[in-house]
Amino acid sequence: MRSCSAYVLVLCFVCSCSSRIPEPISYRYSQQQKMQASAHWQVLAADLADRINNQLIISDNPDKAVFVQETCGDESTACQPHETSSFNEAFRDLLITNLFQYGVPTNSRPDEQTIEVRYKVQLVRHNTDRVRSLQPGLLTGLSAAVVVLRNAPSELLLLASGVVADVANTSLVASSHYEVIITTSMIAHDRYLFRESDIYYINEKDFYHYQETMPRTKTIWLSNGKIPEQTLTGKSSYETM
Repeated sequence: MRSCSAYVLVLCFVCSCSSRIPEPISYRYSQQQKMQASAHWQVLAADLADRINNQLIISDNPDKAVFVQETCGDESTACQPHETSSFNEAFRDLLITNLFQYGVPTNSRPDEQTIEVRYKVQLVRHNTDRVRSLQPGLLTGLSAAVVVLRNAPSELLLLASGVVADVANTSLVASSHYEVIITTSMIAHDRYLFRESDIYYINEKDFYHYQETMPRTKTIWLSNGKIPEQTLTGKSSYETM
């Protein structure tokens, strides 16, 4: 008995001497919206146009014209032809339309007097399967509602069942490996007037809507033979005269 107690004490001493890393814990429950349709792009564009309009008023630039520029790679690099994604092109059109509806002067070309509205879309992929749970207390609340209505008429029970199913359906959103980060800035004379970043889940198979496309393969013509040119896509293309 004494030898067993001594062994336990030694084991505790050894464990206390070894270093330990911080225990991983999850974040508190929160919600993040998921974009699944072009109508959701319109909602984001309308909300962003409202925020831009408010910032123009706050910064005492209500009559200042803006120019909307999509960027690729980094915030200062404009997207080249055939380089933008489907979302990138559509979102620029939607944003300009909503800015126009808010009465914000919007130019088709930049000049020294315009305020540039630049936005960048970043696609993020998580390789691991992430743990997701229902909102805390949801199942308890739904169960309590059913118990309270156990003696109710059949019509009321049917209606309650529909409400329970609807609430559960809105909470059971399938998780995805993909997210998008959309960062928008208003810049005047190299100074930020406004900057916002919005993060959304997207459907697994819809990631290509947000993925930048590579520039088209270039072809070079030389009179001295075949010389391939390495392009950004990793492919070689060559022709001879």
